[in-house]
Amino acid sequence: MKLNKKSKAALKSYLRAVAASGITVALAIAGNVKPEYSVLLGAVVAPLIKYLDPKDTDLGVNAE
Repeated sequence: MKLNKKSKAALKSYLRAVAASGITVALAIAGNVKPEYSVLLGAVVAPLIKYLDPKDTDLGVNAE
């Protein structure tokens, strides 16, 4: 299955959101962390992943 550049960017964005949601749920359930703290940490994960992505030239480590 071939994806164009726009579709790849949308898929990466979706996967970042899934990762942030998964971390939020895992912290709230398994980590015995207060839900407020897990939501805050989950909200930080997606932008942090985008910032650290070396292939993303819009924002982050390799931004122009």
